[in-house]
Amino acid sequence: MAAGVTVLCAVRGAAETDVVVALGGPGSGATVTRRCGDVAELLAAAAAGAGVVAVVSADLPGLDRETVGRLHGAGVRVVALGEDAAPAARLHALGVDAVVERYDEAVLLAAVRDAASVRAGAPPVAGSPADLVLGRGADGASGDVFPADDLAGLDDLQAGDGPRRGRVVAVWGPVGAPGRTTVALELGAALGGLSSRARRRHGRARRDVVAPPPESVLLVDADTYGASIAARLGLLDDAPGLAAAARAAGQGSLDLSTLARHSPVVGGRLRVLTGITRAARWPELPASAIEVVLERARELADWTVVDCGALLEADELLMYDTHAPQRNGATLAALQAADVVVVVGAADPVGIQRLVRGLEDLREVPVPVAGERVVVANRVRASAVGAHPEAAVRDALARYAAVEDVHVVPDDAAGLDAALLAGRTLAEEVPGSPVGAAFAGLAERLRAVVAAAV
Repeated sequence: MAAGVTVLCAVRGAAETDVVVALGGPGSGATVTRRCGDVAELLAAAAAGAGVVAVVSADLPGLDRETVGRLHGAGVRVVALGEDAAPAARLHALGVDAVVERYDEAVLLAAVRDAASVRAGAPPVAGSPADLVLGRGADGASGDVFPADDLAGLDDLQAGDGPRRGRVVAVWGPVGAPGRTTVALELGAALGGLSSRARRRHGRARRDVVAPPPESVLLVDADTYGASIAARLGLLDDAPGLAAAARAAGQGSLDLSTLARHSPVVGGRLRVLTGITRAARWPELPASAIEVVLERARELADWTVVDCGALLEADELLMYDTHAPQRNGATLAALQAADVVVVVGAADPVGIQRLVRGLEDLREVPVPVAGERVVVANRVRASAVGAHPEAAVRDALARYAAVEDVHVVPDDAAGLDAALLAGRTLAEEVPGSPVGAAFAGLAERLRAVVAAAV
């Protein structure tokens, strides 16, 4: 072990004395700089730069994915002592760098040595975020946190076929852009089955060709300002939904069975993970937990469509000297995880101006957004933009935002109102609506986009 490795110790019970003596003994090359009684003291010491490795008890109150993420953000690696207090897979799911399942001085010193050798600020030694979610250790061994029996009741996943790697679509639009939720809902419904256009094409090409089966879809309401998918579909608004899934993710216990239990099927192969019931509950959706929810969602469904909030700012970084929860963290996490970002704007003079500025804001978002952008002009109508509305909208976005390919969705107020009144999707309530056809075309376009990216 490199000389002078500074260690923060947050170990509970009688084992603390053994750990401190082992780390501070002759020849250990380490120094215990702080003995922390709780998570708050541990985080304060990490923020002050008092150590480069933290040794923590698996049952330390408050130890969750958010805490581990903050320690990593301070350049501190985390070694957890299991001692049967928590399964190693759950600890890896929290993002810890190493787990010592049974206390042994040599094993502990080796774990601290390996953790200290990692450059501060580098990714955790467990590897990719998927490795952390699946509970794989530093040696790459699998430690799935869900038993195979938990998957037996899922109608859209077969245990033994290997983990599904679904696609994530973030539906976002600037403030004042109407229809983000409608776009997310109708797009999810369209992705859940072949469009009529695709069926006609298959029929014309070869009548003996069997159309591919519909795909499973998970619709996630991650709007921390005005979650509305539950009301839109007439679901109980007191269902835990995304908040419960995020809570399980933060504790390292989110498995496919839990995610499926909180996302009931509302029609065909469309699952819904409802949002928070009151805007004041936004701290229950930290970015670190949403990242895990979306990674697990890839295994549950072929497509995950996320209805995002409008704001992208991370002003908390400027307003506070210490760590503060980020209200827009759920939106930023969804944008970062997305394979495709559907940018929604209103097709009227004010909406187009906001959309142009929103596209600029999206390029300056404080997280990497690698997903392909697909711009959607919503509620295109002559009464708002004049004659030949589709051409007018396309020309405006090409001129002011350099967007050459815009997907337009016409206005059908009567059809949308009927679907809202019935608490159903437009495809179910008004199957002949031109809006439904537009969303079916959008679904096909997204399939083409992700296929081209493979």
